[in-house]
Amino acid sequence: MSKRCEKDDTERMTERKEILQKLCKGLWNYRSIALIVLTPLLLLPLLVVVGTKEAECAFVLLLMATYWVTEVIPLSMTAMLPAILFPMFGIMKSSGVAKEYFKDFHFLLVGVICLATSIEKWGLHRRIALRLVTMVGVNPAWLMLGFMSGCAFLSMWVQNTSAVMMVMPIVEAVLQQILKAEEGGSAGEDNPNLQLDEIDGRIEDMKETVSDRKRPDSPEESFTCVQIQTVSEPPAAQAAVSPPAAPSRSKRDLMMCKAMCIGIAYSSNIGGITTLPGTSPNLIFSEYLNQIYPQCNCINFGNWLLLCLPISVIMLLLTWMWLYWLFIGSDFRFLWRCEGEQSEREKAARKVIEDEYKSLGPMSSQETFTAVVFLVMVLLWLTRSPGFMPGWASLFPHHLGFITDATVALLLGLLFFIVPAYGPSRKYEAMISWREFQASMPWKVALLVGGGFALAEGTKESGLSLWVAQLLTPLGDLPVLATITVACIIVTTVTEVASNVATITIFLPILSPLAEAIHMNPLYVLIPTTLCTSFSFLLPVSNPPNAIVFAYGHISIMDMVKAGLGVNVIGVLAVLFAVATWGVPLFSLDTYPDWAPVLPGFNSTTP
Repeated sequence: MSKRCEKDDTERMTERKEILQKLCKGLWNYRSIALIVLTPLLLLPLLVVVGTKEAECAFVLLLMATYWVTEVIPLSMTAMLPAILFPMFGIMKSSGVAKEYFKDFHFLLVGVICLATSIEKWGLHRRIALRLVTMVGVNPAWLMLGFMSGCAFLSMWVQNTSAVMMVMPIVEAVLQQILKAEEGGSAGEDNPNLQLDEIDGRIEDMKETVSDRKRPDSPEESFTCVQIQTVSEPPAAQAAVSPPAAPSRSKRDLMMCKAMCIGIAYSSNIGGITTLPGTSPNLIFSEYLNQIYPQCNCINFGNWLLLCLPISVIMLLLTWMWLYWLFIGSDFRFLWRCEGEQSEREKAARKVIEDEYKSLGPMSSQETFTAVVFLVMVLLWLTRSPGFMPGWASLFPHHLGFITDATVALLLGLLFFIVPAYGPSRKYEAMISWREFQASMPWKVALLVGGGFALAEGTKESGLSLWVAQLLTPLGDLPVLATITVACIIVTTVTEVASNVATITIFLPILSPLAEAIHMNPLYVLIPTTLCTSFSFLLPVSNPPNAIVFAYGHISIMDMVKAGLGVNVIGVLAVLFAVATWGVPLFSLDTYPDWAPVLPGFNSTTP
């Protein structure tokens, strides 16, 4: 009898445990719903207790920031909240909010995506990347620098995700050939202190992890997620599109794969900061200035390139050396050593690169036209209003300020839908079709950025920006460089867990009132923090380029964390150094501009 009672008790306990486990699992599965409901409830005192327009706008700002960081609902749908809440709170009319969702930024984006679609469709990216790699040689260190340079150059003109998707199949084909080659000479000694142990069977786990964790709604991932292949590729490159399982080789081989892959992901972000259309945060910053400070005409393609190109070069070289030291070795004698007999791995790498380049054949007329449009677009951007001399925009003296970089991009982008891809002997077909453009156009980004502009306008209309400026006035007692450093560190930390676009959208309306409060040129804090928004190097889920490279199975999360910490430090220091030196005379950062408002009773600070 007692045994039967014990058995019944055991069964009841087991049933209770199973019910509890199912309940916990159900609650965990609905954690997003809980966060969606609890967040506005926790913020409700702003509406009930305070009840001012500033508090109502703060409610919308904090709600959107929470949803953007946690991504409990799609980022682009969170961006729609101002269109719902601002009219309900009487902050802005619905028609006024709607105007904020389509700006000059979107026209520039459309033109750039037309160019990127043509570059990818006709294979110009492969020619550029392979040519840059052949220029530096096939020594593992120089090969890594060549691929990083190629990816960084491409990401200056197309979005970071597109650049990685263009370059990574070529890199994978080269790596597979190197791993199959016989072990040869080395360019440096192993670094046992920082090398990581390999775990068998880790590759499949990596693929499952990244498929579960990387964020499909992250804005930059929308760029050219569908690859359009019309140019025949060699078998090695075709096989590389699907991430293969890496063969079991020596620790040094695996370390070289790690360094190469992480270098590709990082170089896309480093190259993206160089130009205004290179990455979304740069474009959002530029449009935010036009919206909040309409008299500010000091940011254009040319002076941004003058500021950021040296930053990118410094970061790229230091990141290359850091990754080489971390994964491959500490012997840097290859920098000045004459090239001697090539090892088997170097011969294999050279052969696959040469075969890939030969398979492209002579440059087609479609590639030539795309390259010409690309060069003309860059030239027109640089010469529209260079600042130190009259640009071609001065040819329209009665329409000063009417023509922008978006006008140029849209005009040249339109040509791709008009110019025939083939001669009269074939049926008329434009260089790109609407379907191909639509597959590359990041509509999610368009909505997300529009929501950010609406939020920024709402903070201005409600008076929240002025309230924040008065609240932050005591920070004027700190040295300006210290204030900028703190802002950069905060932004760099947040962008690791939130998308780059969401991060810059959240912080711009906060940092510009801070600059006004301490009577500092707003560009002094907005430019470095905008650049630091792109420094999401730590995790595969930090941005889509990291996730794409991680999916190839050569690296672990700890590899990326160790490498990313060093690159974050390099990036923040390089940005602070640039802004505090040549950035000051370039943008007159040491003076408070006349286009920024002067707040009553400000705390004067001289940079």
